[in-house]
Amino acid sequence: MRLINPVDYFFLALEGRERPLHVGGLQLFTPPAGAGPDFARELYTKLVSAEAVSTRFRQTLGSVSARPKALSWRDDKNIDLDYHVRLSALPRPGRIRELLEVTSRWHSSLLDRHRPLWEIHVVEGLRDGRLAVYTKMHHALADGVTALKLMQSSLSEDPGVTGVPPLFAPHKRHRDEDAGRGPFGALKVAAGMGMEAVGLTRATAEIGWQIARERDMPLPLRAPRSMFNVPIGGARRFAAQSWRIERVRAVANALDCTLNDAVLGMCGGALRAFLLEQQALPDAPLVAFVPVSLHGRGSGDASNSVAAVLANLGTDTADPLQRMQAVTASMRQAKQMMSGLTPLQAMAVSAAMLAPFATSSVTRAVGAVPPTFNVVISHVPGPTRAMYWDGAKLDGVYPASIVMDGAALNITLTRTADTLDFGIIGCRTAVPHVQRLLIHLETALAELENALGLGVPLHQPCASLRC
Repeated sequence: MRLINPVDYFFLALEGRERPLHVGGLQLFTPPAGAGPDFARELYTKLVSAEAVSTRFRQTLGSVSARPKALSWRDDKNIDLDYHVRLSALPRPGRIRELLEVTSRWHSSLLDRHRPLWEIHVVEGLRDGRLAVYTKMHHALADGVTALKLMQSSLSEDPGVTGVPPLFAPHKRHRDEDAGRGPFGALKVAAGMGMEAVGLTRATAEIGWQIARERDMPLPLRAPRSMFNVPIGGARRFAAQSWRIERVRAVANALDCTLNDAVLGMCGGALRAFLLEQQALPDAPLVAFVPVSLHGRGSGDASNSVAAVLANLGTDTADPLQRMQAVTASMRQAKQMMSGLTPLQAMAVSAAMLAPFATSSVTRAVGAVPPTFNVVISHVPGPTRAMYWDGAKLDGVYPASIVMDGAALNITLTRTADTLDFGIIGCRTAVPHVQRLLIHLETALAELENALGLGVPLHQPCASLRC
């Protein structure tokens, strides 16, 4: 038995039928030359034949409930890989549309709390000859950054290499007995939080002074009400698309801002157009919840190590350059606010900032208080080089994240070599026609390119994944 650390327990306690709290991802692979029709089944057979499973993927809840008695993990010594790893075939005609639809259904269902909290689906039957892999694991096991690192550890940069252990197998780079996973990991995390409290008082005072100076900073309970800030159901809709990273980077370079700022501006333009279509655009600008990874900043390799900032998306203006000014200014303010904080302090400040949202979401009283934010937008670092699985080339990694009461839309993206891969999850009832956001993202990027004189025509076709 091992205690669950407080941050990971939060995701278990918060989960319900309408809010599954697992993170996932859809990967697309092009088989190597000469691969036969049974290539996907051969890969599946290798997965279910794995000889060992790492600690992270063996741990099962001490109790299936989310009550205090479930504060412990126990090791499941007899993993049923035939349950956790599944082979599926798409219905005809095997288009990307069918792939996204089945992914939407898989992402809507809860993980079985009687078993380790993860699943892998190997998918054949795509009419273009590619194969797909949909993976999901509970947020208590891994945040998006950790999940992507685990995925990368099961691939190789050499197309000739075969037999790389799957993500659930022990790897040298998997430190399963780290800060959050050793027998006293949860106690260490809790003790660390107490030791950070003294420094947090001074940091909070400095943040308060910054807020007083910069009155235009996005603040909790100040976001406008929108169609995304409503109670949600359990069904999800998933949309995905890729864009050439060089296009987005050219915009960032021209504006002397970060790649992430350019992505936020792109999303702001898409959301404005989407809400105008729905006749639901608020007068005030939308506010995005932007997770900030703390991995590599002395936080260890715990399951969840993430803070959050709030970003103005500039949706109140039709001018793409004015929108970018609003985005970059708010992100500069957010970075100043978080500078100098330790990872635990940053998490504590983020938790305090999000407390009103969390309370209203858990109680399903999202209309009782003004929104803290309208949409989640997250950029998770991915592989910068081409990757392969037994010779099959990785074409894209499309994240599938979480939505909650009061936050019915989530846009998460990652990088795969030379593309930015967007995965959009929305509540199937609250956010109709999620796939329309893909069209608006392309239009928003093209508008920025044209406003900056980059000479790219409007509605240039997207790369890699066509929806």
